[in-house]
Amino acid sequence: MKIWHRLDPQLPREVWLLQLGGVMNSFGNGIILPFLVIYLHDVRGFSLGVSGLVVAVSAAAQLAAGLLAGPLVDRIGPRPILAAGLVLQSVGFGCFPLVRHPWEAFALIAVEGAGSAGFWPSQSTLIARLTPPERRHAAYAQQRVTMNLGIGLGGLAGGSIASVAHPGSFTLLFLLDAATFLAYIGVLAFVPDPGIALEEQSEERSSYAAVLRDRVFVGLWALNFLFVTAGYSLINLVPAFARDHAHISEREIGVIFFVNTAVIVIVQLPVSRAIEGRRRMRALALMPVLWIVAWLLVDAGGYWFNATAAFVVIAVALGIFGIGECFHGPAHQALVAEIAPGHLRGRYFAVHSLSWGLAGTVGPAAGGFLLAAAPFALWPIAALVCLGAALGALALESRVPERHRRIPRAELEAPVLEGAAVV
Repeated sequence: MKIWHRLDPQLPREVWLLQLGGVMNSFGNGIILPFLVIYLHDVRGFSLGVSGLVVAVSAAAQLAAGLLAGPLVDRIGPRPILAAGLVLQSVGFGCFPLVRHPWEAFALIAVEGAGSAGFWPSQSTLIARLTPPERRHAAYAQQRVTMNLGIGLGGLAGGSIASVAHPGSFTLLFLLDAATFLAYIGVLAFVPDPGIALEEQSEERSSYAAVLRDRVFVGLWALNFLFVTAGYSLINLVPAFARDHAHISEREIGVIFFVNTAVIVIVQLPVSRAIEGRRRMRALALMPVLWIVAWLLVDAGGYWFNATAAFVVIAVALGIFGIGECFHGPAHQALVAEIAPGHLRGRYFAVHSLSWGLAGTVGPAAGGFLLAAAPFALWPIAALVCLGAALGALALESRVPERHRRIPRAELEAPVLEGAAVV
């Protein structure tokens, strides 16, 4: 109980319920994401370059639909936009077993990407509305815990089901993923939207121009672009690299992704608590530094090792990568929520999602072709970009307003917040 008391994020019950839906949804994502490129390349016979482009089109669709999502979230509210995004994602992935030609994969992944464009800004805005400002960093840290718990369990399940020798196994994966999106919609029926807090309301005209005038936000956007291009987006290329160059089985790939997510689940709350009261940007700079180590280990695992030994090395690498991910929610995502005015928060998160979409287009597209042409050059190049991101995070600190430079510290002996979950 004492350990939990120290790690308790002290969040309202509605946030915990929202995160329950996130677990179910991310379980489905975990089933699919590690095996999407393998399905396209090894089952449907698409080249690695085309398979990487399919993944990139999802991010490109987010770019196209993302600017529409922000104003809708601010005007209509995050709940209906989140539900609509979940429906689109369910349709997109649920129809993937029907794919026989590249154009069909591109069309369906575009539908899924459009749904994702509505998913992220609406979910992030709803979390911000439901959570007191001083606990938002903990809410976004918990979000990463719950989503990675689902992804890890999904990866294990997917690894036990997926088999290139039995293409029908991938049909089951896609249908399970589609069902989890719909399950999340059911949970949303029990999550209220409190609206914009009175102190955050404004009579000022809402526009994207106001968002882009925020230099701190633009700097955070640029950093996130680098984080996703050289970090998050390349995780989807690890399975193909591991299978083709380190001869790791599908089941072992599922275990590797479980290691990554299990590390996040175990380490996220202690990391979030440990960095409370510390400078945000210095904590954020640690993330790409850890990713440098991870990517160089992935490269070494495929170059110098094989089968079981390579499996161990790459599993360790993705474990280190997972530790780095634990800094993003409390240090980066929460800062975006804090600097965004309440009446513009949907637009802020929509523009922020574009950094994921654009980088998610560039990373897999360039990485897929590089993986096909010079697979062992991909990971050192990604490490160099991560180094630039770490230096950029440190340089941006002087622009962050003084009141936001440190992550809020919770009082360990403070009473539980009204409405917070009691365990």
